[in-house]
Amino acid sequence: MALATRGFLRQIGAAALGLAIGSSLVVADAARAADGTPAKQLFGKVQLPSNAAAAPIGFYAKGCMAGAVAIPTDGPTWQAMRLSRNRRWGNPAMISLLEQFSQDAVRLGWGSGILIGDISQPRGGPMLTGHASHQIGLDADIWFQPKPAQPLSAEAREDMPFVSMLDKSKFLTVNPKRWTGTHANLVMQAASYPQVERVFVNPAIKKKLCETWTGDRGLLGKVRPVYGHDEHFHIRMHCPPGAANCKAQAAVTAGDGCDKSLAWWFSKEPWAKPVKKPDTKPVKPRFVMLSDLPRACAAVLAAPAASARTATFGAAAYSAAPVTQGSDAAIQQVINAQADQAQRDVLPAGNIPVPKARPAVQ
Repeated sequence: MALATRGFLRQIGAAALGLAIGSSLVVADAARAADGTPAKQLFGKVQLPSNAAAAPIGFYAKGCMAGAVAIPTDGPTWQAMRLSRNRRWGNPAMISLLEQFSQDAVRLGWGSGILIGDISQPRGGPMLTGHASHQIGLDADIWFQPKPAQPLSAEAREDMPFVSMLDKSKFLTVNPKRWTGTHANLVMQAASYPQVERVFVNPAIKKKLCETWTGDRGLLGKVRPVYGHDEHFHIRMHCPPGAANCKAQAAVTAGDGCDKSLAWWFSKEPWAKPVKKPDTKPVKPRFVMLSDLPRACAAVLAAPAASARTATFGAAAYSAAPVTQGSDAAIQQVINAQADQAQRDVLPAGNIPVPKARPAVQ
């Protein structure tokens, strides 16, 4: 058997052991993985993080994370939304930032706090639905709606519609009846933290900020235009200090970004439909596989699970041995490790929340 094949099967064995409850599921998961199970299915079915030191592994759109913690569903200045998606997990640095940001948002006049959307899955990785990024615990979505004074019920968190900041009757135009100076202050507050690398917003919102922002123009360079992002904005953090396996994104170019790079979004090019060449056969989509991710992600999947209590940020002191990354011996050690804790903490696959479809944007 080729070395590459043996290495891949070792990865599959680790993933299967980490996800399975009982020997029959080990065999089933391994078979599905060997048959080409997409990585999003392997990561999407895990409910709890690995019992390991916190570590982002790989790139924002191609990686995973060890030792994630969850932001509590409710806090004095925040609420987590869409709880069925099980995406309130992140690197401790991100969760700490969100708690600080929620307090700063209240001081800015943003209601009683923030509504937090997707952060990451318990062990990061590709998601069953939605994002291409959010894979290493350093991305988080914040709704363009403040937390109401009265806490939202579980049902409201699932069904409450998004509210777009755009006037949908016009091309890339902010709705002046919805967008306020407080919205602008909120986005720029997120950009002000030195550990924040980028803040993604709709191109129309970026244009509005370019036209109206009178504060530090240097911070505007962090605010980047991108498709969508009209009902929420996206905070992305730098790789934390000492995170050797975290792949950094290229630095933001100097300036406020209110230049030709923004004007491009208001041309026809970003919105043009792809030109189909005659007699071209459709390309079958290829899903990201476990073998496409950094090698250490197999060990992350296989690692025993932390308990829900210890993995909730702000709970009892959290400490664990780090995941040793990079060697076949380390991965094999994980495969041979005791799985008792994982069996106690991980629920059967049938009880794992399935992400719901997003309600229509208003």
